[in-house]
Amino acid sequence: MGHGSQAVATSKIFTNGELTHTGESLDVAIQGDGFLEVQLADGTKAYTRDGALKAGADGRITTSDGLVVQSGFQPVPTGTTSINISTNGVVSYTGANGTTSFQVQLARFANPSGLDSLGGNLYRETPASGAAELGNPNQNGFGQLEQGYLELSNVTVVEEMVNMIMAQRAYEVNAKAVQASDEMMQMSNNLRRT
Repeated sequence: MGHGSQAVATSKIFTNGELTHTGESLDVAIQGDGFLEVQLADGTKAYTRDGALKAGADGRITTSDGLVVQSGFQPVPTGTTSINISTNGVVSYTGANGTTSFQVQLARFANPSGLDSLGGNLYRETPASGAAELGNPNQNGFGQLEQGYLELSNVTVVEEMVNMIMAQRAYEVNAKAVQASDEMMQMSNNLRRT
């Protein structure tokens, strides 16, 4: 209404950020489409792309905030000496009792922009996002897992600063055009009076 502007909506963009090597065996970056499923304190599900995973005291895989990761992750047995996570989601724990392998899955949504942001890199399914579709990493369009890497922000600060300066310059040009138009109208009004 009027001559102003108003933000109608903010959209979430889940393009891949740059990957950084950490060397930690439980750090996992998702390269492509997909989310890890976590269980919130109230027992409900949430989804995250934050792959900084840890093994809790009871062996369960958790996020850095202590939320239990679902997605098919099994607890790390006592005495495990190495953990291997393949790009297609096959996880192997090797220890004194041999090797245990299992498959983890990722979740994806028809409209990820419709997810409800809970903060802390957590998102909740909504009617706008559609139901979660589960699948194996690196298959049928799901992203692949990269062990020992974490995904950085997908925002390029320099690029966003340039975009902001361009928007500011465009606003200034438009403001000058409106001011020139007002001055011309004022001059034409003054001509009629004389």
